[in-house]
Amino acid sequence: MNQKTSTQLHSPTRHFSVLLSPTPRGARLARLLATEWLRTWELPHHTAEAAAHLVAELAANAATHGRLPGRDFRLALLARAETLRVEVTDTRGVDLPHRRPPAPDAEAGRGLLLVEAFADRWGVELGPTPRKIVWAELDFSPGFR
Repeated sequence: MNQKTSTQLHSPTRHFSVLLSPTPRGARLARLLATEWLRTWELPHHTAEAAAHLVAELAANAATHGRLPGRDFRLALLARAETLRVEVTDTRGVDLPHRRPPAPDAEAGRGLLLVEAFADRWGVELGPTPRKIVWAELDFSPGFR
C-alpha cells in the first residue's frame, strides 16, 4: 500500500509581483503598490517604511539606469517567516549598479547609499540574459508572524 506523505510549510511565503514601465511614473506606481500590499500584512511600521524606501530607490534606479525602450521592469516582494525581500529586475544586465561617492552638491547619486542604510543585506544577481535582479532584504523582528 502506498502512503501519502504530506509536507506542510511551516513558514508561509507571501508574494507580490508586477511589471511596470521604466519611467518615473512606473517607479512611483511601484512604491504605491508596494506600500498598499505591505499595509495589508500589518507589518511593523518601521519595516513597512523601510521597505517602501527600498522599493522607491530600486524602482527609480530601474527607471533611470536600467531603462531600455519597450522593456518593462519587474517589482517582486517576497516575505518569508524571517525576511522581506524586495527585488527589482530590469533588462540592462550589462550595467551593474555600484556605489559611488556622490559629490557634495550633486542632486543624484545617493540611491544605493540609501539602500545600504535601510537594508540588512542587498546585492545583484544576473538573470537570464539580458536581465539583472537588484535585491534588498529586511529582517523581521523576532516574534513577528
